[in-house]
Amino acid sequence: MTKRPVLVVLYDGVQSLDVTGPVEVFAGAARCGPAGDAYPLRTASLDGAPVRTWSGLRLAADTSLADAGAPHTLLVPGGEGSLRPDPRLIDWLRLHAPRAERLVSVCTGALLLARAGLLDGHRVTTHWAFCDRLAREHPEVTVDPDPIFVRDGKLATSAGVTAGIDLALALVEEDLGREAALTVARHLVVFLRRPGNQAQFSAQLAAQTARREPLRELQQFITEHPAADLSVEALASRARLSPRHFARAFHAETGTTPGRYVDRVRLEHARRLLEETADGVQEVARASGYGTPEAMRRAFVRTLGTPPAEYRRRFHAPLPTR
Repeated sequence: MTKRPVLVVLYDGVQSLDVTGPVEVFAGAARCGPAGDAYPLRTASLDGAPVRTWSGLRLAADTSLADAGAPHTLLVPGGEGSLRPDPRLIDWLRLHAPRAERLVSVCTGALLLARAGLLDGHRVTTHWAFCDRLAREHPEVTVDPDPIFVRDGKLATSAGVTAGIDLALALVEEDLGREAALTVARHLVVFLRRPGNQAQFSAQLAAQTARREPLRELQQFITEHPAADLSVEALASRARLSPRHFARAFHAETGTTPGRYVDRVRLEHARRLLEETADGVQEVARASGYGTPEAMRRAFVRTLGTPPAEYRRRFHAPLPTR
């Protein structure tokens, strides 16, 4: 079995999930399948000392970056610490990262690679909230804000936080085959592949929570009753406002229009039903407020890039039997 040593860069303020998510995938390739010691794992900080993550969790480093050597895969996670990095870390990346056979960033780890000049001329992605900043500060980098991850030669970059798991699974599939990656995904209780893009994040996360109680209650009503009449006129009546006043107030307090919020809630509801139930597509469309399967299909293709039937095929898998 070919060994592909993985070195994970640690620094103060790193996002713990950016580290542990991909590490669990690579470790799982050995733990769950026939891969053996396919991915020898090490962590390294600037001086070899433990680091404190953004959440306060302490992570021990196996070695210092100076003593780490050149791995097959160098993984650079993101986190608050990537926004104001130690210049020594950037210098180390600039000098040593090109020696790795595969260079991987998770979330805002892309900002560190960009500062080191390692993304110039490449197509990359990062956390949706930092795509504009990356593009603005590094115009020589092509930033694609939509994908969960992007491969460009030996460079692989992922979107925010948990997207590092998606990318790591894709690398395992590339290295060891689909069955090995699927075994790891099942063990971690995650999908091997999720379609679509960063637009998949929750409707409740995508929009702010309204400050005023009537609008907060209305947001909750929309979430709990996606099949109801959720037109602007109906929602305005429920909020006891004129349609024009309601639309303005909703946008001002949530950062999105009522129509877009309803669209996100309905899509999220339909996705959950397709993933978790055996309901037919027509039933799912009706329960999610689309009315017809064709209306739901258009919404899925527009937002996720895949029709409902294909989405279900990928994600509605039976639980493994013992």
